[in-house]
Order: sequence, then structure tokens, then C-alpha cells
Amino acid sequence: MKRIVFTCIQPAAIAAIIAFWALAPASLTTSWWTLFAGAVVTKLGILALERVNERHASWRLTRTELLTDLFYVALGYTVIRYARKHWGDAPLEAAKNAIGISTPWLEHAPFLLQVALIVFLIEFSQYWMHRAMHNWYPLWLTHAPHHYVTQLNALKGAVGNPIELFLIGLSVVTLFDFSLTAAFCAAHVLTAVAAFAHANVRFDPPRWYAYLFTTVEHHSLHHSTDYESTRCNYANALILCDRMFGTFRDGEAAEVGQDGQRRLSIREQFMFPFAPLVEMMKTRRDRSAVHP
Repeated sequence: MKRIVFTCIQPAAIAAIIAFWALAPASLTTSWWTLFAGAVVTKLGILALERVNERHASWRLTRTELLTDLFYVALGYTVIRYARKHWGDAPLEAAKNAIGISTPWLEHAPFLLQVALIVFLIEFSQYWMHRAMHNWYPLWLTHAPHHYVTQLNALKGAVGNPIELFLIGLSVVTLFDFSLTAAFCAAHVLTAVAAFAHANVRFDPPRWYAYLFTTVEHHSLHHSTDYESTRCNYANALILCDRMFGTFRDGEAAEVGQDGQRRLSIREQFMFPFAPLVEMMKTRRDRSAVHP
């Protein structure tokens, strides 16, 4: 019975999320607070599963890790959300209106089709941004702190440098006239899949699910301790993107992190992108002291 539960629970959760947003009253499905509450309940539920069917004892959630993760979850729903809304979505909305882009027919398309299109658009943007972060040093400096996590759990997707957290969430969805309910549903689905992909749970998903969606096996390999092994499985939720663009790699990793699994403090994560600049200024100061 336990095996059946942990085989079916991921696709069942996605189906339940879609059913809720498709069938619940509009007073609920058009409120951001419903999305917030749904995301919190989903993550707490997956955290509870970690206590039932743990994947690795070394990933077990500690008090320090929990407090750090909760800080980043709060940061994501406040500061990062504000930045994306005003510095990401607002300029796109202005450009859309200026150019005259209009797709009102999308709002009347079948609900499931809208959700699927939004998921793909968000994941397509995220995939290429994430891939760029692993292939261009300035962007890697913003993303690297996320790879310094030394364990995975359902909240770890929220951890990272604020610059990266802003950039990785940018997408072109604002350019299209999807229904608000479909957008919230897609966001909830992506939240659930990403939480599953970071979770310390021994899942055994169906093959079709692992073909379409990112699993903890795929994502743990992306978090490998050697840098070269991180350059695969970039998709946050839709591993199909990696299959399409040739960056998929099968397998998993039990040990995650970088630099000998050195754990960064919140301050170190925030300052990480500026470390080369700080080091350069320190070197110049030292040289000036030696040769005034």
C-alpha cells in the first residue's frame, strides 16, 4: 500500500490542484490569497511526507535549515513578488499595450489548455534563464548560492540570492490574455512539482510523470557536488524541456552542494555575486598599502 501511495501521490496531487481551480467558486479562484494558502498547504503536506518516507537521512530537516528556508519562503512571497510585479510584469504589460498585443480568445480557450500553455511558457523562460546561469559567469554568481545548499527538502526551491530569485521567475505570460484562474492554477501546479522535485521523499512516480515533470532524482543530479554534473536537468518543473533541448541526464545524487559541501549563511548568499568585486578591491587596497 505504501508503495502504491508514493507511486501515485505526485500525479494525484497535480490532478487535485487542477480540479480545485477548475471547479471552485470564482470568489476563491480569482484571489491571490487562495493561491498563497494552497501553495503553503501543498508545501507543508510534502514536508510531512518527508517524515513518512525519507529519501536520505543526510537531508533530514534541522531547526537551522527550517528557519533559513522559512526566511526565503517569506522573502519570495513579499520582496521578490513585489519586484517581479513592478520590475518584471509591469514593463511587459506596458510594452504589450504600446505594441497592441491582444489575445482575448485565450481567455475563452479550454481551461486545461490554458493551464498547459502557461506552464510551458513559464518553464520555457525559466529553462533558458537557468541554462544561461550555468554558462555565463556573471549570471552563475547570482545562481551559485542555490547550489550551496547541502540538503534538499520541499522548501529548498525558495533558497537563493535575491537577484537570481528575481531573474529566474521572469516570463512572457503577461503578454497574453489568459484567465486569472488559469494563471493561478498553473502557478500552483508549478509550485507543487518544484516542491516534489526538491523533497526528501522516496517517490516512485509513473514513467509518464517522470518523462514530463522534473523529479527529485533529476533535480538531485542537477545539485551534484561537482560543477560539471550540475549542467543538466535545468527545468524547474517540466523536464520535457531538457529532453527537447538535449540537456537531460538520467540518474540521481545523494550528496549535494558545492565547494566541499560548504554551507553558506544568509549573509554569504546575499553577498556571493559581489565576492569577486570585493576581492578585487581588497587586492588593490593591499597593493596600495605596499606601494603607496
